[in-house]
Amino acid sequence: MSIHPNITALTALLAEKSRATILAALMDGKFHTASELAYMATIKPQTASFHLAKLVENNLVISEKNGRFRYFRLANEEVANTLEIFMSISPPPEVRSLKQSSQLKRLENARTCYDHLAGRLSVNLTNIMQEEGYIEKSNKRFIITTKGEHFFKELGIDLIALSRKRRSFCHACLDWSERTHHLGGTLGNGLFERYIELGWLESRENSREIVITTVGKSGFKEFFGLSI
Repeated sequence: MSIHPNITALTALLAEKSRATILAALMDGKFHTASELAYMATIKPQTASFHLAKLVENNLVISEKNGRFRYFRLANEEVANTLEIFMSISPPPEVRSLKQSSQLKRLENARTCYDHLAGRLSVNLTNIMQEEGYIEKSNKRFIITTKGEHFFKELGIDLIALSRKRRSFCHACLDWSERTHHLGGTLGNGLFERYIELGWLESRENSREIVITTVGKSGFKEFFGLSI
């Protein structure tokens, strides 16, 4: 009898294509109904409900009932981080149409990673923050410098409030498309919500895709020196 955790139980769940697609869809960090997830995975609602029951049973997904509907979301940030790592070491998707190619390019450029920003945009912003001395990387996390404290305050980020949340504050999250780290944790979430609040970014319904607005292009240029 093995004394090690049963990794095969997890890999068996991920090996089923529809379940893997549902989990990827839930990487947007939002609650979705079984019907919505069925549509995104191109399967029947009954099939989606079966897969979701398995995912809830194995603590990868949580459910919450509101009125007549039951909503589903990833269980926590740790699950999202694990899925992002699996994606980063998986073969790239086989592109079979121009539409699929366009969707993939948009996801690679900017998308959600549970509750923070991921993709090329997030990696570029993270690199700029390191180059400017706002954050420093230490193993699998980032440390905010004194210079960074002033920068985030100017941007409208309440670091004290974010540090009080009971979760990882400022960790390095592996980006599956860029194959390097972007900024995650509560600071990553705080920055993402601030970008949305400022109108720099917009999310798309039932998609992880994030749209950079015209205002956002100006904002990222002004505060980060990033030309988009």
